[in-house]
Amino acid sequence: MLGSTRPGRNGEAVARWVYQLASKRNDVQFELIDIAEYNLPLLDEPVPPSMGQYGKEHTKRWAAKIAEFDGYVFVTAEYNHAPSGALKNALDYLYAEWNNKAAGFVGYGSAGGARAVEQLRLVAAELQLATVRAQVALSLFTDFENFSKFQPGTHHEPALNTMLDQLVAWSRALKSMREQSQLGTVYQS
Repeated sequence: MLGSTRPGRNGEAVARWVYQLASKRNDVQFELIDIAEYNLPLLDEPVPPSMGQYGKEHTKRWAAKIAEFDGYVFVTAEYNHAPSGALKNALDYLYAEWNNKAAGFVGYGSAGGARAVEQLRLVAAELQLATVRAQVALSLFTDFENFSKFQPGTHHEPALNTMLDQLVAWSRALKSMREQSQLGTVYQS
């Protein structure tokens, strides 16, 4: 999921790189979602998302798209030690659609997007998204020519593959859990 809507954003090249490498896998399918295409205004739903009573067409469209997936890779810029407001807003729009799914992160910025990812991990926990440990941290200083042309170091590909391995494993486990929960299965320990 491309988490920046800024004109001229570096995230588009990063998201396409992630998608290109992820698409080489034959065990799962990936889709590139660009939050800019959903034109989500700043929290304009009158009822909290945890109630699941979406009234606006853009929210219903966003919810339907997010509900399709078992896991997510968030590509996030770091602005002022945080993810973009647009990505935070997109996450805040929904609740149940995120629950009991997995998330991995690819961050980029002066410190590899690490601080933005850490904040996203807190948000993900509240949304009941299980985050995987491995992440990719891209530096504006070494992975972008003149801070704009994306040229990732070759060492990032194994890190991305590790993150994707973890994401697929957790997504499958959580999908099984969601399916059993829908069947009303009760566990005893």
